[in-house]
Amino acid sequence: MGRPIIQLPEDLIRVQEMIFQLKPDVILETGVAHGGSLIFYASLFEAMRCKGCVIGIDIEIRPHNRAEIEAHPLFDRITLIEGSSVAPETVKKAKALVASGQKVLVILDSNHLRDHVRAELEAYCDLVCPGSYIVATDGVMREVADVPRGTSSWIEDNPTTAAREFAEAHPEFELAELPFTFNESTLDFQITHWTGAWLRRR
Repeated sequence: MGRPIIQLPEDLIRVQEMIFQLKPDVILETGVAHGGSLIFYASLFEAMRCKGCVIGIDIEIRPHNRAEIEAHPLFDRITLIEGSSVAPETVKKAKALVASGQKVLVILDSNHLRDHVRAELEAYCDLVCPGSYIVATDGVMREVADVPRGTSSWIEDNPTTAAREFAEAHPEFELAELPFTFNESTLDFQITHWTGAWLRRR
């Protein structure tokens, strides 16, 4: 829809299918970058002819990205919040945009280090109702710790570790990998950058 998006297409198709099934009222995403994922989620709400809205949070929304997002035809479904995703004032602003009883999907795609993701999980988990999800994306970084620009600390310092630790501390959530909706191949594993990402509220 005209904006760059930094995700594996397979993951976008999977989250699209889940959004269609879940039909959340609100998608809250930390990490805005160029705004492509916000536009993508807004376009899904538009295609489904529902009233869903998208909240995007980033510690820095660069002026040229903000201008492009705000000029997009789907911006009327999007609210931008600039600030650290774990700062109390940012969390308060985000939660004020969610009405009581709304079904919320939370997608974490900002700073991917374990401690930050754990803090985000703790900050936003209470928005997630039973049957919905909080998703800690990009756990694939543990698989690429030894490539150029990687670092060995990523083997443990990653979103997958944070999600696992969170699930152990919060029995109301379970790590629940989304099953194949359609699969005409012999693959029995998911091709994904979001390993161990899906935390479902029981």
